[in-house]
Amino acid sequence: MTMTDLPTPTFGGGYEDEAHPRMGFFTDTSICIGCKACEVACKEWNLVPEDGPLRLSGNSYDNTMALGANTWRHVAFIEQARPVEVPELDLAAVAAEASGAVTGIPEAREGLRWLMSSDVCKHCTSAACLEVCPTGALFRTEFGTVVVQQDICNGCGYCVPACPFGVIERREGDGRVFKCTLCYDRLKDGMEPACAHACPTKSIQFGELDELRERADARLEALHDGGFSDARLYLRDEDNGIGGAGAFFLLMDEPETYGFPPDPVSTTRDLPRLWKSAAVAAGVVVTAVAAAVAGGRR
Repeated sequence: MTMTDLPTPTFGGGYEDEAHPRMGFFTDTSICIGCKACEVACKEWNLVPEDGPLRLSGNSYDNTMALGANTWRHVAFIEQARPVEVPELDLAAVAAEASGAVTGIPEAREGLRWLMSSDVCKHCTSAACLEVCPTGALFRTEFGTVVVQQDICNGCGYCVPACPFGVIERREGDGRVFKCTLCYDRLKDGMEPACAHACPTKSIQFGELDELRERADARLEALHDGGFSDARLYLRDEDNGIGGAGAFFLLMDEPETYGFPPDPVSTTRDLPRLWKSAAVAAGVVVTAVAAAVAGGRR
């Protein structure tokens, strides 16, 4: 069982006896229908303001376009300009075939593949946003999630470029940063997050991460057996560049198709090595200056 004894604990230490199994999301995009119930539920429960005037973006049915301070759940609609075989939707003929009245199901026809997925903060194990926060406004909860405390955030914005996924953002007119909290208030009361609760197909699944990973592995195997060879799990493993994620996905195509980086890396990963190199260089300079001064006195 993965507990919340993580590389980036809360400022001042971990939770000890108060720690819970690490909780998270598994999003199965193969059964997402693009209804946006998750977006609406997230906004209603968390009182997230409207992200500008409602308008058509010109990009299919996607009118939010990306995650941000006012969009903590984003449903993407991806229309792929490649032909795929899809069945004719002649339900009467299918019913007749089933009853034995006719023989032969209608021929398949060409179409366009439409992928849908609900994106969210990844709640990284190695959360660069948390690591660069100078005030401790970003902290690791007892459930292993990463949450912003708005009453402590000073609006410095250091966390914004630190996120390898571009999730966290400052709210215009406010200056502070906002993002998904994985409904921390609901978790403390034993409730599941609003988005998962509202999802009608259970594309968004909430639970203990270890259990979700097992469920995802079984689902991926079933899809491969069904002929969907492009299906893959994204951010499922703990040996990636962010040490694993609290929100991972089953994708039906390459991560880039969904706007995800193919191999995300924590932006603070190399900082210890860089600081060590800088310290060594500084030591060499100081030694050289001291030697020069000593030599000059002779």
